[in-house]
Amino acid sequence: MSRRADQRSTTGESQFPAPAIELRGVRRHYGRGASAVQALRGVDLALPRGSFTAVMGPSGSGKSTFLQCAAGLDRPDAGQVLLGGEEITKLSEDRLTRLRRTRVGFVFQSFNLLPSLTVLQNVLLPQRLAGVRGDRRRAGELLAEVGLDRHGGRRPAQLSGGQQQRVAIARALITQPEVIFADEPTGALDTRSADEVLTLLRRAVDALGATVVMVTHDPVAASHADRVLFLADGSLAGEVSHPDPQTVADRMVRLTSAARPAGAAA
Repeated sequence: MSRRADQRSTTGESQFPAPAIELRGVRRHYGRGASAVQALRGVDLALPRGSFTAVMGPSGSGKSTFLQCAAGLDRPDAGQVLLGGEEITKLSEDRLTRLRRTRVGFVFQSFNLLPSLTVLQNVLLPQRLAGVRGDRRRAGELLAEVGLDRHGGRRPAQLSGGQQQRVAIARALITQPEVIFADEPTGALDTRSADEVLTLLRRAVDALGATVVMVTHDPVAASHADRVLFLADGSLAGEVSHPDPQTVADRMVRLTSAARPAGAAA
């Protein structure tokens, strides 16, 4: 059940339902006084359901802070963050934790698999943490989707980096989250493994209806997305729809050249 062609055949966001993630005037700073760093400067955007968005920008542009605030890992100083129409900005830490375990999936550069657990147990971990009975059948299906159905009994150390990241994608999908946040998911991988991981993220959007938000520095990785958002000095600095690597790379060169010497936190 592919939706990619439909998503890429028109422009704008009208073809999507209500936003999966919405930021309204989000601001975040670190430090005080003259040494304060403005990481986000009033960001407004809506990320459609069932879409793949890449976020890029020079070092210090605010990419990581954006992801942390959007995912409920950090609280903005001002503004609102909405997940599926629900404001999460003012939730208690306990409710935020439950929300992240059930409605949000994460894929990190360093995989973050538990070495003492098997591959299957790692995939089931989000359900276990959420107090839900582990769906071993669903976990097996996801491992088959990522090409690791015969590796369920292995430990992470017995897998390659690319295989570990595929396990992380299966783990992110096990709770059928509303949004998957991927932070430099290909940063530690070789070219072939990176392409496999990006293909799986693309498939999660097209075949499973997932929403993926990926922070990356790689124009090739960004070209797998429906659109690329650019940040510079804590503010949105444009976007590219239907991206190709060269267009993204050219935009990044211009942004990096124009970046302030003392920019915002990464």
